[in-house]
Amino acid sequence: MDESYNNRTSLVKGAKDIAKEAKRHAAKKVSKVVNRAADEYSSQRNYSQFQNEDDDDDDGRYAYTQPDGNDHFPGGLTAKDEDGEDYASDATEGHDDEDEIYEGEYQGVPADGKPRDGHDSLGQLVSDSMRDRKDLEQERQADEEELAQQYELIMQECGHGRFQWQLFFVLGMALMSDGVEVFVVGFVLPSAELDMCVPNSGAGWLGSIVYLGMMIGAFFWGGLSDKVGRKQCLLIAMSVNGFFSFLSSFVQGYGMFLFCRMLSGFGIGGAVPIVFPYFAEFLAREKRGEHLSWLCMFWMIGGIYASAMAWLIIPHYGWSFSMGSAYQFHSWRVFVVVCALPCVCAVVALTFIPESPRFFLEMGKHDEAWMVLKQIHDTNMRARGEPEKVFTVNRIKLPKHLDELVEMQSDSANPVAKVLFRIRTELRGIWLTFMKCFNYPVRDNTIKLAIVWFTLSFGYYGLSVWFPDVIHHLQSDEYASRVKTHNNERIEDFTFNFTLENQIHTNGVFVNDRFISMKLKSVTFVDSTFQNCYFDDVSTVGSLFKNCSFVEAFFYNTDIDDTKLVGSRVINSSFHHNKTGCQMTFDDDYSAYWVYFVNFLGTLAVLPGNIVSALLMDKIGRLSMLGGSMVLSGISCFFLWFGTSESMMIFMLCLYNGLSISAWNSLDVVTAELYPTDRRGTGFGFCNAMCKLAAVLGNLIFGSLVGITKAIPILLASTVLVGGGLVGLRLPDTRGNVLM
Repeated sequence: MDESYNNRTSLVKGAKDIAKEAKRHAAKKVSKVVNRAADEYSSQRNYSQFQNEDDDDDDGRYAYTQPDGNDHFPGGLTAKDEDGEDYASDATEGHDDEDEIYEGEYQGVPADGKPRDGHDSLGQLVSDSMRDRKDLEQERQADEEELAQQYELIMQECGHGRFQWQLFFVLGMALMSDGVEVFVVGFVLPSAELDMCVPNSGAGWLGSIVYLGMMIGAFFWGGLSDKVGRKQCLLIAMSVNGFFSFLSSFVQGYGMFLFCRMLSGFGIGGAVPIVFPYFAEFLAREKRGEHLSWLCMFWMIGGIYASAMAWLIIPHYGWSFSMGSAYQFHSWRVFVVVCALPCVCAVVALTFIPESPRFFLEMGKHDEAWMVLKQIHDTNMRARGEPEKVFTVNRIKLPKHLDELVEMQSDSANPVAKVLFRIRTELRGIWLTFMKCFNYPVRDNTIKLAIVWFTLSFGYYGLSVWFPDVIHHLQSDEYASRVKTHNNERIEDFTFNFTLENQIHTNGVFVNDRFISMKLKSVTFVDSTFQNCYFDDVSTVGSLFKNCSFVEAFFYNTDIDDTKLVGSRVINSSFHHNKTGCQMTFDDDYSAYWVYFVNFLGTLAVLPGNIVSALLMDKIGRLSMLGGSMVLSGISCFFLWFGTSESMMIFMLCLYNGLSISAWNSLDVVTAELYPTDRRGTGFGFCNAMCKLAAVLGNLIFGSLVGITKAIPILLASTVLVGGGLVGLRLPDTRGNVLM
């Protein structure tokens, strides 16, 4: 038996020697991959679906699988050849002199008994994750560069045509909704606060709460788009915006209205951080700057649309209905509904466009990306009259994916726990991607971009609030200068059935007078006496009775209450069926028309700047346009010293908007091009969140300075704009870059 056993052993050894030369080349490849795969989790961590990059000769491919009882290397590594047969480890087999491997060397113990680099004295792999991960990241970076170059060639083959223009208008509707949302806040603020009886302490919260929602939404949706896709995130974000915009037009309480508008802002906050990266990933390098700039025009169109709708709807207070005194649906609510229509159109159109193929490639979805690219190619070729032209790309480089520890949720968990777990996982992923924006080599760019976004937004939104408020302040001064004063008047047995406006009545006496179906607009009665007077269907706006006396007066269906009777005495008088809620003026308001017209002109003034920036973006460069536009905008602020009239302030508003729009366009292009695909949405979302934070601060700071001084707003806006422009000039030029 011993002889038979020895013969069988010799036979096996001989077979192994015969196969050794055939396996030598593959074994060297396996050794190379094993050295790279070790880390601190080598004894616990499993690798799945990790594929080695293809060699030029395509000799073999190595797949790493979890230990499952098959032949495998320590740590769960299994090498397979093209036919699916396992490469057996030569670590414990006999070898010739030139490739001698001693038994136990697979544990890290060489012939001399001394531990080699990367192993301890007991033969266990020593953790060196920093070095290994750096090597993997370098390989991934090389793959990304190769993919970026190949993707650029593919987009050039697909051409620029009907598909991009269809996508242009769909994403333009989404961007238009963002512009509408910004203008809706300012237009409905006065009417909403008046309609809902908002005290002075609560005034102004609407503008801040909407920008707060947009700030959170920009960061959240931008980060999520790098995880689940551009299209899906944009579709959900726009749906959230549309739903809560419609809902806000019907709620009655101011608190609920604020909540709905905040969630509406949270939804629309994802528009800008997703739209520009989304569209950029469908454009070739020579078309990217120009067409991203053309896309910016939809934000201007949104502002024009909102201004025009406000001009047509809000002052027409007859466009309203009520259900008793508890439910009021005034014209400004109709305006809110109309302004939600672009969002609805964008949601419907988004369902017909595909996901970004660049995102698919980043996620390792080769086939899905190829199908979208083929759709782009075929659509454009058919539009050119060349339907027979074949899409020649059949294989696209995929970047290497780095392994990450993923916490798994038990299948037996209840649905609520699964949802919470998913939310926590996504939020953690967003945060990790955000932290990657501060890693080399994009860290410096992130900081510079954040500074530029903050300074440009602070100056733009701050002055955008300050300009209308200054114009309104000038109008108020002019209105007050035309006030009519009546002193020591005595009126008996007279019927007032017309509107009194912009008057002050002092020490007046009204006896047996009737005030029927009339309006009091900016009328103040001071130290006056009303004896045996009858008030029926009286509405007041900005009117007060100060230190007045009412003797045997009768009030029916009026809105005169304690808030209007300041320090007044009411003797033997009665109130019946008083109007509840805050009553709005029912006449066409010239000042409202004027405010909407001013915003319309200011928005329309950016049209020349949009055209110039689109045509010159690829000729003079993004950075020159960004820095030059911000510096010129800052210099133009000094001309505000001469703004002593409404017409002069309107001219300055138009000049400032026209100069600053080029900075916005170039900043959008630069931000979309500076970040790699795996963090493009996150980086853009962070920068846009800084933009909204600056908008809140600008509204608060500049709004508090209206009517006090011109020096501080002018110097503050000029300083931040010029400083931000100089920082923008330090950014890297992306004009000739491909999308990483």
